[in-house]
Amino acid sequence: MCAYRQDEKPNLILSILNNKCTRCRRGDLFVHKGAFRIKGLMKMHDQCPVCGQPLDMEPGFYYGTIMISYAIAVLFSVVTFILWYLIVGMSLQDSRFFWWIGVNAVLLGILQPPLMRISRTAWLAFFVRYSPNWHKGDIVQRYNYNKDQMNNW
Repeated sequence: MCAYRQDEKPNLILSILNNKCTRCRRGDLFVHKGAFRIKGLMKMHDQCPVCGQPLDMEPGFYYGTIMISYAIAVLFSVVTFILWYLIVGMSLQDSRFFWWIGVNAVLLGILQPPLMRISRTAWLAFFVRYSPNWHKGDIVQRYNYNKDQMNNW
């Protein structure tokens, strides 16, 4: 008996937040589950353990995650600013604005490891789409395969 239903398509947002393969949305992308494990934080499988999708498409493939990470950090800062404004208030006559900057910086520093993983998963989702036939071996091949340059990011 299969452990999955073939006709059920997992949610894209939940699969990105859980760092799942974007082809089958079931396999883990990273070797270690914990995002706060410093050693091996960004260590990824060579291919998805469930569907076999190669995860390193070409040398330097994940450099684009810088843009995704930046956008997530800006969005997070806007949300914390709005929440701070609604809960605490904002004024230039006292130091509430500077307190928000400090709290926001600390939160961004603490959340950086999971944000880096999420940005890498979101970047992969742009190039490797979900396939309902993933269990039949329907995968996206590597664009440029050079064994000497693999994991060179």
